[in-house]
Amino acid sequence: MKRETLIWTILFVVGGLFLLYRGISSPNGLGKAYVKQVRMKPDSKTDLRMKLVNASFKEASENRAQFSISRTAGLWVAAFLTLAVFSFLYRDNVFYKFAEAVFVGVTAAYWMVVGFWEGIVEKLLSNLVPGLVRAWSLPELKPSQEADFVYVIPLILGIMVLWRLAPRGAWIARWPLAFIVGTFAGIKLISFLDADFVSQIRSTIVPFVVLTTAGRFDVWASLRNIGLVIGVLSCLTYFFFSVEHRGVVGRIARVGVWFLMITFGASFAFTVMGRIALFAARISFLFDDWLWLIDPAGKR
Repeated sequence: MKRETLIWTILFVVGGLFLLYRGISSPNGLGKAYVKQVRMKPDSKTDLRMKLVNASFKEASENRAQFSISRTAGLWVAAFLTLAVFSFLYRDNVFYKFAEAVFVGVTAAYWMVVGFWEGIVEKLLSNLVPGLVRAWSLPELKPSQEADFVYVIPLILGIMVLWRLAPRGAWIARWPLAFIVGTFAGIKLISFLDADFVSQIRSTIVPFVVLTTAGRFDVWASLRNIGLVIGVLSCLTYFFFSVEHRGVVGRIARVGVWFLMITFGASFAFTVMGRIALFAARISFLFDDWLWLIDPAGKR
């Protein structure tokens, strides 16, 4: 047996034994979800509507919470899928592929449902047949809203997009796709031009000498503005290839390289920090929500 396989086998066996011990020794832990009733408006004396929220280990031990079968099943499914994804650290396996397929399928189904209700029902049908939609699915729709037949145009374009699934006439779908791509590009061009060009130029036009409200010289703000202008000019010099990067131009371009490397490093560190935060959240879920190992006697 290879050393790597032996190490992972030992870890799996130890982890399984720990879970078995945890399930035997703890009456309320190891993947049991408890809920309690709380008033939706705690400060209201007339609104007596209640809702179910997750209970803590202490409340479950004191029988002030009830066992929830549905949330327990969901808890175990979430824990299994989390461990299945982590199993890729060992090697590609059937559990990881199953979790990956479930994630992709659930995501696609979720956004399909969201697109149907928010796009077709709420934005299209509610403007074409508001009375039918109000009686069917959106009772909060304004009674004064009337039919707007301008929305027949997106309805026709949507039907033309679905025509691509037909055995003949798939070319019909090119017209609405061209309209969508062109409209999206035109709208985003304006926003990108303002966010990535005009706003950055505006943010670079800053004073080198910054004075406080009391009329005193602000050293750090002035140094920050000077560094900002130097960084922008040196980076632009690095990407200016009409002049050979020698002499003074080469030195300025080298300063721009340093600014670029610091920027890329900070961006990469920020990305890694975000991934570490996601990893910590999943570990917290396994140790707290599933196993109740994090401060089980206090509040969760």
